[in-house]
Amino acid sequence: MKIAVLLLTLFSLHYSSSQTIGLETFASGFSSPVEITNAGDSRLFVVEKGGRIKILNSNGTINPTAFLNISGLVSTGSEQGLLGLAFHPNYSSNGLFFINYTNTSGNTVIAKYAVDSGNLNSANALSGSVLLTIVQPYANHNGGTLKFGPDGFLYIGTGDGGSGGDPENRAQNSTVLLGKMLRIDVNSGISYGIPNDNPYVGVTGADEIWAIGLRNPWKFSFDKIRNNLYIADVGQNNIEEINIASTAQAGLNYGWRCYEGDAAYNTTACPTQSSMKFPLTVINHSTGACSITGGYVYNGTSYPNFKGLYFFTDYCNPKIGMMTTAGTISYSEVFTGNNFSTFGEDTNGELYIAAINKGTIFKINDTSLGINTPDISKFTTYYNASKSEIVIQKSKKNYPIEITLYDLQGKKVLQQKTENKTENSIKTNSLSKGFYILTIKNDQGQLSTHRFVIK
Repeated sequence: MKIAVLLLTLFSLHYSSSQTIGLETFASGFSSPVEITNAGDSRLFVVEKGGRIKILNSNGTINPTAFLNISGLVSTGSEQGLLGLAFHPNYSSNGLFFINYTNTSGNTVIAKYAVDSGNLNSANALSGSVLLTIVQPYANHNGGTLKFGPDGFLYIGTGDGGSGGDPENRAQNSTVLLGKMLRIDVNSGISYGIPNDNPYVGVTGADEIWAIGLRNPWKFSFDKIRNNLYIADVGQNNIEEINIASTAQAGLNYGWRCYEGDAAYNTTACPTQSSMKFPLTVINHSTGACSITGGYVYNGTSYPNFKGLYFFTDYCNPKIGMMTTAGTISYSEVFTGNNFSTFGEDTNGELYIAAINKGTIFKINDTSLGINTPDISKFTTYYNASKSEIVIQKSKKNYPIEITLYDLQGKKVLQQKTENKTENSIKTNSLSKGFYILTIKNDQGQLSTHRFVIK
């Protein structure tokens, strides 16, 4: 596999270190990729808008035969297509997965399929059953994402039905399923059941609804550590927005069409402003943004600088944003020539991103690891080629307590605890020749960074 690493510096006044986002070309040759997900194993599943799901292996190869091909069932005009894929939490034992697509009539379909019991790299195309069909009045604003939450229920993001400005005010209408976050129980009922704590059970409104007031939640995801729901909702004229809520918060109203982001849009007959759930942050179109693509909170292990940060981007402005839970954002430089359509997450929590215009899947990595440390806390380090080792000598005031070595793609290749002695060393016999970055944590919790060439 040919590797291309793009090194773009990401500066921030809000972090103790500067981070550099690298994009490593992981695989190419896809047709309009719109979703990347995993089934709990080493494979990635790439959804193509035209109706195919392909398997991308951990070595970057693509299986020649599609996992599922429903191209004959799908309309692909405008924002239509096969848009979402979610594997059942017990997929390894029951083999069930769920898809979100617009059918040949242009309506949203949520369907259930099963894997072929004799071939785990192929779905049983005859196993499909439709759980839910939602009539779409226009071709745009179909949402498309569906994911299982930490509660085991299936969440479905729906757009407001399309056109512009939500002309029939569907997003605020609790009796229709458009412009909503839906939540269903796929383990009960004939097609599905309704969780007892859904907010409209027993009152006026559709039982499937979990939240209202969304315009086009193209991508949403769950933080597996904090159990927060992140919704990136595409704006109308001026504002893109990122919403965050606990999965325990039922019945929220995210404001559309009354508000676009945090600005009034059409407040006729709207509920009070205090009843709305406003975004954690907004991005104005004056920045070059036009259509937000939400991603994931990083919970992998390879890049500690990314830990706990939410990744997102924009179709028109191909730079990657990282946001804290407080809403502080830092951006990469622009990855020119890419129209990013989706992020993906593998079973280890590592992140990927797809360029729909190129049909390319990139792996995201951290290539900086630079941290400024007071001179008095810096350590003396050198490479001893004769012994194939890196030597670390204590500073004037501190001992090292942990040593971590990264390659220039930001991948952690070695980590070890150290002893309280004047000199420690790392053996490098197993490492390839090249450039490396060494970080040293001292007994005060400070980090220092050193660069090495192993010859």
